[in-house]
Amino acid sequence: MSSLNFIGGEKGGVGKSVLSRVLAQYFIDKDRPFIGFDTDRSHTSFTRFYADYASPVIVDSFEGLDAIAAAFENDDSDSAVPNVIVDLAAQTATPLARWIKDSDVFTVLADMGITVNFWHVADAGKDSVDLLGRLVNTFESGPNYFVVKNFGRGSDFSQLDNSAALEKAIALGARVVNLAQLHEASMRKIDRQNASFWAAIHTRSETDGLGLLERQRVKHWLKKTYETFDALPI
Repeated sequence: MSSLNFIGGEKGGVGKSVLSRVLAQYFIDKDRPFIGFDTDRSHTSFTRFYADYASPVIVDSFEGLDAIAAAFENDDSDSAVPNVIVDLAAQTATPLARWIKDSDVFTVLADMGITVNFWHVADAGKDSVDLLGRLVNTFESGPNYFVVKNFGRGSDFSQLDNSAALEKAIALGARVVNLAQLHEASMRKIDRQNASFWAAIHTRSETDGLGLLERQRVKHWLKKTYETFDALPI
């Protein structure tokens, strides 16, 4: 199965780039070819940690976004068409929706056998609920929806659980998944090293490297996250 994965949530600070990074690591560890795109001009977190796989793209122009779809057509290797991960910056919903609708993206990719997945990364606040409602109202039954409760950004998701937005998303076939919190000190070390998750758990550095049990906690977190991904149609 080939897939186009938009990692969104529309607001900043909900953990979109963390999800993009762990999905990238999942594809790498599962030997599934992929290409990544980073739409965040200021932080470029995805590109920073997975530079061999991701490149920047300008979301404000159709020409920039066209490069995302072209990645499937331009694969000249003998392997299957690659998967694509797009790490969406905050406030990119409007130009993205215009591109998708004006270019009839869902129809084009469906004809190519490519699944479109929208990952809505949510914190425990009301903004994430409202933005989920806007997402499903914009695209209705066009893509698959994965609603990600990021427990690294909150613990009480009752507003989301009881919302009309989630009810509608589920009616459209959405899957609700949990992203467990990775130990904060370990995540800070990984970020300071600009390391992929693989490099973080396999590199023993005297300066800011992960200790024995820190590496084990990251491995355990990856294992649980991979089990969640295994259950999804990606």
